[in-house]
Formats: sequence, C-alpha cells, structure tokens
Amino acid sequence: MKTIVFKGFTLLVLLVAVACGEKSKKAEKQMEEVAEEMDKAPVYNTEDPQSILAAIEYAHGGWGDLWKKGDVQYTYTYHSTDANKTDLSTERYIFSNEASYGHYTQHEINVMPNVEGEVTQCFDGENTVVLVNGTKNEDPQANVVGDFLRKANYFWFVMPYKLNDAGTVASYEGQETHNDKVYDKLKISYDPSITGKEQNDTYVLYVNPETKLIDRFYFSLPFMGVAEPLIIADYEYTDVDGQMLATKRSYYMPSENGYAEAPNLVQTLTDISFNNGFTTDNLMATVE
Repeated sequence: MKTIVFKGFTLLVLLVAVACGEKSKKAEKQMEEVAEEMDKAPVYNTEDPQSILAAIEYAHGGWGDLWKKGDVQYTYTYHSTDANKTDLSTERYIFSNEASYGHYTQHEINVMPNVEGEVTQCFDGENTVVLVNGTKNEDPQANVVGDFLRKANYFWFVMPYKLNDAGTVASYEGQETHNDKVYDKLKISYDPSITGKEQNDTYVLYVNPETKLIDRFYFSLPFMGVAEPLIIADYEYTDVDGQMLATKRSYYMPSENGYAEAPNLVQTLTDISFNNGFTTDNLMATVE
C-alpha cells in the first residue's frame, strides 16, 4: 500500500488536488433554470450514474438554492492530529463569481507557518492578493499557496455541485457495506480532453441510498504519485438554512500498516451564515 508522509506540502496538495474538473461559472439565468428543475426530486437510478449525481445535488439543497443565498461566511478549523497543529480562518465566498476570502488568526500548517501575525488571502474571481498584518505580501511562494487555498477551500464547500461539472465521467461500481450501512459506490473521473489536464483526480463516492448524501469517499493524488483513490474522507453533515453542509471532515492517509483508527486530519466548519451582503468590492476592501 502506498505510504504518504502527511506533512508540509502534502497537506496543501490534499486541499488543492480536488480542483481538477473544468471550472464552471453559471450565469444567473442558468441558476434560475436549475432552481426550477430542482423543484422535484430527481429519480435515483443506479443504472444511470448521472441521475445519482443529480440526486446528490438535490439532497444537499440544490445549487439554485445556494446561488440565491448569495454568499457565505464561516469559521474554518483545519487541524493536523499527527502534528497537533492548526490553521484557523474566517472564510467568505461569493457564489456568483467564486470570489474567496480567508483571514487566518492561526496558521501553523499550510499558511506561512514561520511568519508572525495575521494573514489574509483575497481572490476576486481572477486574481489573488495575500496580506500579512495588513501589508501586501511579496513572497511568491506564499502568494501561490494563497491562490491555491482560495480556490480549493471554495471547491470543498461546493463539492456536491462541482462533481457534475463538464468533463466528469461517472460509473456505478456496485454496493459495499461500511459501519453496517449498505452504500452505492460511484466512481468519478475526468476526461482530460475537456479538463485540459494530463493528470486528473479520481473519486470513489459512497452514497447513502436513503439520504443521497456522500458519507465517505476515496480519492487519488496523482501529483504526489498516488495514482489510485486511496485517501479516505468521512463526512458529517449539518442542515444550515436548507443546505446540507459537511461541517466535519475526517481524512485518513494510507500507510504500510493500513489506516489508523484516528484521522490524520480533521476539518470543521462552524458559525455558518448566508446572505451576508458580500460584494467583490467589500470583500477586497482590505487589500486596497
């Protein structure tokens, strides 16, 4: 079994490697059409993998509903149990243009761990700016990391809706029992001719046939030499204003001895609020 050293840049890659599907930006008119289509629960048919993806979207509350909420803010705790270190940030996203803001009051893992003070990352939908204690950062590596995290953190938040982006190839892989629950397995890969990438991630989703939520999934990290979906993610959900959000995410890394009982990484989302009135201008105001 592939052994993964869970520290440093590997942590960052765990965050960013999922963003391999073609970026999808839907116009407001399209969102209204999606909302109308989602008024009725889609048929869940294991012979049609696309119907399962549609059911997953519906069960999570629907992309149209999320779009209408405008934006989100939450407290994000990213904790490495192996190193006993944490990145703690206030996250803000605007759904219409995927603008992403993160303000770190604690940054011991991925975000400038050797720098004192508070770090702010701002992505306006096109460009990312990183500030340290309110001053624009000039370190190229920190700026690259900031750009990766802004896009990756947003992706994780809207992942149930991104799984059906252009380039997705889905196949039904039968059933498997985990923790006395029978799950439908759905394999997700990407068409490189559409994504434009030679190396694309692979997921094996464990879909709860009753709730239509993804309780667990395996995924690959081809960038780090993990070609097969071996990393485990277990998700726990909270209903926040009609959206089923993965507010606790536990990750297990493979080793020569298999998987440890305790997760190597735990992410939690708390203090979640929608419709905060964020605009690109006020989200980026701190960088001007």
